[in-house]
Amino acid sequence: MRVLIVFDHPYGAGASENMPHARSFSAALLKAARAGLARAGHDADLIDLHADGFNPVMSARALAELRLRTTSDPLVVDYQSRLGAADHLVFIYPTWWMSPPAGTKGFLDRVLNPGFAYEEHRPGRPLTRLLHRLGGVTVLTPMTTPGWLYRTWFAQPAQRMLFRGTFALIGIPRLRFHGFTAPAQRSAAHRERSLRRTERLFAAL
Repeated sequence: MRVLIVFDHPYGAGASENMPHARSFSAALLKAARAGLARAGHDADLIDLHADGFNPVMSARALAELRLRTTSDPLVVDYQSRLGAADHLVFIYPTWWMSPPAGTKGFLDRVLNPGFAYEEHRPGRPLTRLLHRLGGVTVLTPMTTPGWLYRTWFAQPAQRMLFRGTFALIGIPRLRFHGFTAPAQRSAAHRERSLRRTERLFAAL
């Protein structure tokens, strides 16, 4: 299976070690996910949005190109090629203000374009799925908000946006969300258990 991972954290994919002021639990989750995928013999392809210098802003030029179904951004072309070849898509990012960071949102805005990810007909009509190879999406995200509060009071905004409002809308099945509450306040043993579960999750993908 070919798995495309979209990683969004300013510290980068290498910040997985438990070093104060230079650590990212998102990066630790990435390391665990890649280890699980390797155990299962899957092909993991990593997009590190910050390392790539990806611009998430939908500029006037980018919007005009989207409407013309073209793009002059080589990163968007590259990302679309890699997404089109993926059997499974993984997003790893920290939850900030109950939503993904700008890079992840920009990836949705600038990469999942009509004519590539879906076909649009008339307003109110279902979209036609074009990403036929993509069989599912998994999200891994650390968050400071307690899980019960995120689910009840805030009504799971990231799932609503990423799943109901994006991937379910364009016909992608098997959508899975895994939130990790306040890892910085947890013990090292608790974090390690979460990482081992993540590795097992991806080994069984």
